[in-house]
Amino acid sequence: MRFFTGLHQPSDAQHFDAAFVSVKRLAKRKSGFSVGDWIMDSGAFTTILTHGGYPERVEVYAAEIKRWSTNGNLLAAVAQDYMCEAHMLKITGMTIEQHQQLTIERYDALLKCDVGGVYIMPVLQGYSPADYVRHIEMYGDRLKHGAWVGVGSVCKRNGDPRAIEAVLMAIKAVRPDLKLHGFGLKSTALSSWIVRELLHTADSMAWSFAARKQGRNANDWREAKAWTERINGRPEPAQQWLFSAEELCTA
Repeated sequence: MRFFTGLHQPSDAQHFDAAFVSVKRLAKRKSGFSVGDWIMDSGAFTTILTHGGYPERVEVYAAEIKRWSTNGNLLAAVAQDYMCEAHMLKITGMTIEQHQQLTIERYDALLKCDVGGVYIMPVLQGYSPADYVRHIEMYGDRLKHGAWVGVGSVCKRNGDPRAIEAVLMAIKAVRPDLKLHGFGLKSTALSSWIVRELLHTADSMAWSFAARKQGRNANDWREAKAWTERINGRPEPAQQWLFSAEELCTA
């Protein structure tokens, strides 16, 4: 699993091999910033939480993707999805299946835009493992073999890695070829060797919360660096040598 560090300030990306930066941090920025490999986040969670939907046309996001397409090595831009946690459903007044359909519609619309050749990362949404399997079916042939795909609505379940494991295993059971990205995972979830092995990539800004909780500077890139090094420095568990997580998915 490759880890992308979530950052408040785009200018801090120069200190990291892989960064995760929200478009909301870039929209008003005029100058470029030093960065290597990075992923652009759509800021979907904040947008849905604040507006109950997307107040701007998808073309606005597409224009931002294109504007930053040659800044560093932009590996992907995350599609504008609709989260499926209970509090998000309450905000929109919709069902999980409606959120899943809207997620696909937004993805389709973005693919029709000029984004400067940047890969658009589709997002699987749901809450129960069966929800995610259904969403795969709803995407149909949009999800090409080996596609890099985000797994949404897992960040609020960091306290129970088994719930995240169940979601990832359900996805891998039907589409073992997909390269999965986990959004907003904290150290508790990333302590699971199953989670780490089933994910191709992951991101997090949990370092900021941890620093604030412990009375340190929650905006200091050094805090992010130390947290990232702890995540990347975790040893491989003994279980991994007995069987792989993907073998568990098909057992």
